[in-house]
Amino acid sequence: MPAPTELNLHQLSRVLEVAFEDGARFSLPCEYLRVFSPSAEVQGHGPGQGTLQVGKEDVGIDRIEPVGHYAVCLHFDDDHHTGIYSWEYLRHLGVNQERLWQGYLDELAQAGLRHKKPS
Repeated sequence: MPAPTELNLHQLSRVLEVAFEDGARFSLPCEYLRVFSPSAEVQGHGPGQGTLQVGKEDVGIDRIEPVGHYAVCLHFDDDHHTGIYSWEYLRHLGVNQERLWQGYLDELAQAGLRHKKPS
């Protein structure tokens, strides 16, 4: 998959904008990216082994580190930096943002937790 044509981090709004050559453009909140980090710490090492991420409402990204020509490593301000976000995975997060986010909110509710608005 080709690299994004734009990758812009908006620190104040805590949003990463990602644009692709075909015109697809996504605004991905830092919280969303952190909750869906592709790291083994978050996703687990196999199906059903993921860890529900809570309390990430105010997380930000300190820096973005290129990983070859295929991905970036996002360094979050909660010291999480082990997820490698491939271009394909960033597009997946963008295309499926509404469905994935609703699924996350549903998981929180099933665990008896509530999502807090970012401050």
